[in-house]
Order: sequence, then C-alpha cells, then structure tokens
Amino acid sequence: MLKKAIEKKGHRWLDDGKPYLLNLVGIRRNTDIPNSFDDVFAVAYSNGSIWKNSQWQCTTDPGLFWLRSPMNVKGCAILKPGQYVDAWVIGKHQGQYDALVQCGPVTVIRDADRDSHLDFGAKLEDTGLFGINIHRANATVESVQVDRWSAGCTVLANPLSFATLMKLAFESRRLGRKAFSYTLLEEKDF
Repeated sequence: MLKKAIEKKGHRWLDDGKPYLLNLVGIRRNTDIPNSFDDVFAVAYSNGSIWKNSQWQCTTDPGLFWLRSPMNVKGCAILKPGQYVDAWVIGKHQGQYDALVQCGPVTVIRDADRDSHLDFGAKLEDTGLFGINIHRANATVESVQVDRWSAGCTVLANPLSFATLMKLAFESRRLGRKAFSYTLLEEKDF
C-alpha cells in the first residue's frame, strides 16, 4: 500500500536489491489543527531476504509555539509534500544527539499569519536549507503535545521508536549509504 501510494504520486520506491535502503515516509493527516502527534512516520526496507516495515506516531507539522512565533520573518516552515532525494544525513540535531539532519534543499510553505491553524494552502513557498530535521521529541517519555518540539521538522513522539529508526539508519550507513531520502505524503494519497 505504501509503495503504491508513493508510485501513484510519481515518486520513486527505493529498492536497489541491496539491504537497508530505507524508504522513509511521512503521512500527514488531514487536519489543520496543530500541536498533536497525529501523523505517521513509516520506514520500509529489505533486510536482504524479506521486506520489513514499521510505523510510528509523529508530527510533520510545526507546533503551536512556532506557528505563533516563527523563527523566520517569512513565516513558520511547513514541509511541502513531495519526495526529497538524499536530503538527510546522520548528524547532530541542534548539536545535541544523533538524528537525521537536513543536508539538501527542501521546499517549505511559509505560514505567516501567526495564528493557531496550519495554513497548508499559503502561497509563499521557500526552497533551501532550513534545518528541517527528522528527530525525536522528549528523550525519555512519549510526548503528547508538539509545542516547541517542531518548527517544521518531522518529529517522532516516542523516543524508543526514534532509537529504532536511528539503529536502522546507522546500519544503512554502515553498508555504504551516505544520505537518506524522505517522501512526505498526505492522508488523501491513500
């Protein structure tokens, strides 16, 4: 189902026949209400003999704090749905812990009205390097509100889920993969 949705959007399903080529996929729910981990983060890969996949609770949207107080004068970043090839590497999120950090350009929608709703239809798009990382929220417990955890990043709610993701990423890198691609889909794509 995930592969079919990706290919239906004209994106590439990653499969070169070698193990641990990770298909990283965010699925944004159809809601403009911020501050909850109501989206899905999926990873699908072959371990060399069988395909495996996992899905975890996440947010693909900024939290309420950053919607009201954006870091950028143009407005708060909301990652635009699409496929971003080789745009993340393993690095330190805010210099603190291992995460998938942005290394290639992505396109964001700038929500500039500083209200309490996500404006997915805002007209201003911005492409570049903005620190749109894939990381976790709290280090020890599962988070229930986004708040300051995301200013436009994809953030996993559960630290154990995130640890599993990073274990897969490190294994992929050990096998020679230097960068990671990420596809952001919307609920309506299924």
